[in-house]
Amino acid sequence: MLCTDLVRIFSADGVEVQALQGLNLRVDPGEMVAVVGASGSGKSTLLTILSGLDTATAGVARVAGHDLLTMGARERVAYQRHTVGFVWQQTSRNLLPYLTAAENVALAMNVAGTLRGAARASRVAELLELLDVGELHDRRPGELSGGQQQRVAIAVALANAPQVLLADEPTGELDEATSAAVLEAMRGVNEELGVTTLIVTHDPTVSDHVRRTVQIRDGRTSTEVLRSTRLDEHGEEEHIAEEFAVLDRVGRLQLPHDFMQSLELRDRVRLALEADHVGVWPGDEGRADAAAWRPTDQQASPDAADSGRAPSGAHTDASTASSPTSPPPAAPTTRRARRAEERAAEASVTDAPEEER
Repeated sequence: MLCTDLVRIFSADGVEVQALQGLNLRVDPGEMVAVVGASGSGKSTLLTILSGLDTATAGVARVAGHDLLTMGARERVAYQRHTVGFVWQQTSRNLLPYLTAAENVALAMNVAGTLRGAARASRVAELLELLDVGELHDRRPGELSGGQQQRVAIAVALANAPQVLLADEPTGELDEATSAAVLEAMRGVNEELGVTTLIVTHDPTVSDHVRRTVQIRDGRTSTEVLRSTRLDEHGEEEHIAEEFAVLDRVGRLQLPHDFMQSLELRDRVRLALEADHVGVWPGDEGRADAAAWRPTDQQASPDAADSGRAPSGAHTDASTASSPTSPPPAAPTTRRARRAEERAAEASVTDAPEEER
């Protein structure tokens, strides 16, 4: 799954709203990713484009070999029936109330024309068992709890063996315990079937159930959190979460909002290229104490990240950043520049007349 410089503009009564503003996202085959963002950030717009229910205004969107911006009507229908499965937040959009759980799953196969007879019945039973609702196969949605309904909905989405599973707020109407159970069921499906899974949500706790979380802000990807597990010195498992800022193709990134507030970053910032990192400082015009404040060497900055991702924001001591007594260079100085100044100073001493030394 690949999105590059994705743009979606909605127009109404002569007013344009840019829901996606050059969004970039890559999800590898078999990966399970959560896309998190506030209301209006563009996450649901992204999902409707990836599902084939909407078309982007510009950019690139490819899923499982399909170009979503150029596909025709017939290819789009086939894409929705066979390539992607979709789980909505509302049960009424996932399940027909007058059909049993098994009949809802079988209906998806019937519409797509996949499997028949005993093979279809076997596949239905297999999916319901995989989602731990096999014993509820003969119950209608009204006889199921919210969590059970969403598990059946996931089985419906998987009925035609899609390569990609898309979920829009799948736990939005569930309590915390039930949400965790449904998310673990989705992770089990991801691991068992190898289906690429993308979950869109405003709930940050969803991040605890996936290895990678992508934050969307103002129609762009802003940060990522990667989770891993390792053994500590006592041989016990330790869970680690690292946050990274995301660079686009031209080197732009969005700093986390709390970093910007802490350092009073506004219209302009100062940059300094070091051997192993980039320094970021507020521009003087953005601070009330601009005349007295200057950056210090103690103010650290983002370390370079591997795999094309840069760590999110400057790792800066906020108390140091706000101190008006910080030592004054007028602007951040790189190591290379400092070495050049030292060599120049040495040269001036060497060239001075003997009586001046």
